[in-house]
Amino acid sequence: MNELQNESVQAGIDDDEISLLDLLQTVAENLRLLILGPLLVGLTALGVSFLVTPTFTAKTSFLPPQQQNSMAASMLNSLGALGGLAGAAAGIKNPADQYVAFMKSVTLQDALIDRFELMARYEAEYRTSARVALEGNSRIASGKDGIITVEVDDTDPQLAADMANAYVTQLETLMSRLAVTEAQQRRQFFESQLETTKQKLTEAEIALSQTGVSSDVLKSAPATAIAGVAELQAQVTAQEVRLGAMRGYLAETAPEFKQALTALASLRAQLAKQSQGARPSAPSADGSSGGARDDYIARYREFKYQETLFELFARQFEMAKLDESREGATIQVIDPATAPELKSKPKKALIAVLATLATGFLLLLWVFVRQALKNAAQDNESAQKLAGIRAALRRAFGMA
Repeated sequence: MNELQNESVQAGIDDDEISLLDLLQTVAENLRLLILGPLLVGLTALGVSFLVTPTFTAKTSFLPPQQQNSMAASMLNSLGALGGLAGAAAGIKNPADQYVAFMKSVTLQDALIDRFELMARYEAEYRTSARVALEGNSRIASGKDGIITVEVDDTDPQLAADMANAYVTQLETLMSRLAVTEAQQRRQFFESQLETTKQKLTEAEIALSQTGVSSDVLKSAPATAIAGVAELQAQVTAQEVRLGAMRGYLAETAPEFKQALTALASLRAQLAKQSQGARPSAPSADGSSGGARDDYIARYREFKYQETLFELFARQFEMAKLDESREGATIQVIDPATAPELKSKPKKALIAVLATLATGFLLLLWVFVRQALKNAAQDNESAQKLAGIRAALRRAFGMA
């Protein structure tokens, strides 16, 4: 039994040796083809590469506007009722990626297409096709250091440099009408709130002047008490706005949210207590009716409420403007694009090497397959199988 196993193993080894020798024999018989064929194709590819129009790549790099610690951060902490308003309008996680997205936007691409007449240059029938061609010839990326690089390919080196620089100038134009930085978003938010509150303050002032009640009415409810109620009411409103903003990025079980909710309940309790204490219950001594006095007090309270809100929003608006002017929205260009002197494509040596290697592999595969078919044709069983395969292929292509 052991002798039979040893013989079978030895036979297998002999078969492997014969197969390896057959492969080497096949390579040796076709050595001229395997050497001259790839060399010929590589030289042909090298010659064709000289006929291809060279492409030039222009590159520019710049540093986008940086987020800075705002001067209003301490003010937001001191004004707890308004502290969360700016936070809802800010919070950019990765500014560099955001600016890259801006540069790939349709608005900016269309501006470049119109400026350089790229539809005619790219022979694009539709604007969508021109955008695709522009995106294929442009590469925009941001590094870990926050620097953004823009590379543009074109057959005209000067045009490639102009387009790379135009990406930066068009980004500045786009940023001039967008609130991108934290300070810009806060400034825009408080500007809209200030405008709304200003209008309501004017309406409250007009309504107060139309009551026709003399200032003696306030003897029964001092103006200081009414002003205090109005200020508390403004803080309650601001805290409610803050809670509404926090719901967008915090769960109701979050400690910060619960703390803000507790602060709102405390403000409401103080407001209810002071409102009850400031509400008059009897006619004044000079004969003025309680209804007139109540109407005057209600309008005065509304006036003070809007006045307090206006002061809060105006203070934050001024801080946001100072922060915006300090950080600015300017782009700092590190390396402006210049017309490249050397072409970037085609890479003739690389093309020739790849063509040679690919041709050599394909020829080697074809030589082995041809030899295998030749060997199979000498065996009756394999010849019948090959004939069946040929017949099936002819039937499949309708050649039978």
